[in-house]
Amino acid sequence: MALEDDLHFWLAMNKVPGIGPKRFGLLIRHFGTARAVWEASAAELAAAGLSPRAVEKFLAARASIHPAAEAERALREKLRILTLHCPDYPRLLARIPDPPPVLFVRGELRPADEVAVAVVGTRTPTPTGRLTAERLAGDLAAQGITVVSGMARGIDTAAHRGALAAGGRTIAVLGSGIDVVYPPENLHLYEEIAGGGGAVVSEFPLGTDPLPMNFPARNRVISGLTLGVVVIEAASDSGSLITAAHAAEQGREVFAVPGPVELELSRGPNRLIKQGAKLVEGVRDILEELSLPVLSHAEVATTRETGGLSADEERVLCALTHEPRHVDLIVRETGLSSAQVNAALIMLVIKGLVRESPGSLFSRLR
Repeated sequence: MALEDDLHFWLAMNKVPGIGPKRFGLLIRHFGTARAVWEASAAELAAAGLSPRAVEKFLAARASIHPAAEAERALREKLRILTLHCPDYPRLLARIPDPPPVLFVRGELRPADEVAVAVVGTRTPTPTGRLTAERLAGDLAAQGITVVSGMARGIDTAAHRGALAAGGRTIAVLGSGIDVVYPPENLHLYEEIAGGGGAVVSEFPLGTDPLPMNFPARNRVISGLTLGVVVIEAASDSGSLITAAHAAEQGREVFAVPGPVELELSRGPNRLIKQGAKLVEGVRDILEELSLPVLSHAEVATTRETGGLSADEERVLCALTHEPRHVDLIVRETGLSSAQVNAALIMLVIKGLVRESPGSLFSRLR
């Protein structure tokens, strides 16, 4: 993995205490490049809006952080590093307020991961809650939806395992450096996700411990990567409610699985439902709210056999060539309805298999 020169400075800036996503973005916009920020004088930093104390901290950190060393460390870890300026940076995440300037990735992020739903909840679930998370995540994954969670104990772990067991994809967002596995008993899960089941991501510098202050920031990334967040079992002070709050602020859908009123872990989801969250009894509730097609059991089986394409998607793809074709022609050749063809084309574009051109024209990319 080769690193561009300016990326060295993104990595270095990402380590400076007190330079969070908002201030990082302001500095990049003011100076144009991370290298220009890194090499700026005290007066130039002050002119960019940093307080005297912030300038002092920046200069002190700059004296001890070496961009080349940060790049070498990243190379040794064999990571993929995405900055906000990278074309492959997740588009949904880039649209949230103050997105992570740098994203460390193990595994693979795919265009299809833009159709994602987060499943989160308590670290100490009931057996019913754990089973619900596994089943719901598995049902989402079987429908071709990427399941996002935080790899914490409890509901998060159950969600990741449910998605993997269904043969789907899952993304784990860490509250530590990507080289720090937490909780440690999830090492095998981490390796399974990064090794082919999806991706592990973190915005924190290498070596960052899983400090409590990191998790609210981590939660905004979980919601930012998704179309919606499902909460399963959460006490009234659960961090999962922070994820739901971020989702609402980011314009994502909020879902909740109700629970018995006498159970403390039901208070979070039940309160969300009172506040307007969509009540979830099964995967269909989520898909309908997000206007996503619901695949039949036969279509799910076909999807697995064809490497992630539904029967309609496979049919539409076969009707396409590398030369642009109008959607009306695709409807005639496939025998599908306009709604079916349009839904399939949207998914094929998201999955990176089809290009859309002006005038309702579509062509194959592979």
